[in-house]
Amino acid sequence: MTRLPADWISFWNAPHSIYVNARHLDVHYRDVAAGIVALLPPARARVLDYGCGEATHADDVAARAASVTLCEAAANVRDNLRARFAGNPHIAVAAPDDIAAMPDASFDLIVANSIVQYLSDADLAGLLALWKRLLAPDGRLVVGDIIPPDVGAVSDVLALLRYAAHNGFLLAALAGLARTAVSSYRKTRAQLGIATYPEATFLARLRAAGYDAHRLAVNLEHNPARMTFAATPI
Repeated sequence: MTRLPADWISFWNAPHSIYVNARHLDVHYRDVAAGIVALLPPARARVLDYGCGEATHADDVAARAASVTLCEAAANVRDNLRARFAGNPHIAVAAPDDIAAMPDASFDLIVANSIVQYLSDADLAGLLALWKRLLAPDGRLVVGDIIPPDVGAVSDVLALLRYAAHNGFLLAALAGLARTAVSSYRKTRAQLGIATYPEATFLARLRAAGYDAHRLAVNLEHNPARMTFAATPI
């Protein structure tokens, strides 16, 4: 089954400093949830958030959808999600293997935000095929936070600082950047690398996998230099 490399799963499964404080984590997932809500079709949809992370505001999506399935490879994160949403009958938590075993046309909207950069070409191809099988014929795939080759660390830092200033955690972001410089994330990223795609190349990948695709005007995350794509199966 296609999944994140084991080193990345181990990273997300352990405590880390990607989010500089609780405020950063909260506004990040609040804004991602708001972005997903904006993508919902008029009819109440069955939603899959693939590689969802902590998804602390998934209940905002569930309030407007028929159901939300949160797929996460890191077992500890899945445990957190199950505890957080135990009382919500519209939210289910699943591992990637659980999703792979689901029947065709299980979802109307699949969102995969900020995971493509961690995937090999072969793993991306496998997931694009899986997502196409799982989508309803009139469903939609949204793939967010794709990194162009010319967008590097400086762009990421500036985007984070702007986001932090706007949301009230600038001092924590400055301290967090210093921690990240010596963190396991930096070491894992240096070891495994990060996948980047020009816009035309990623569109070609989606079309080769059997989708009609286009780039959305706004990225699903806070960095406007990164890209989000919408695709429908053909």
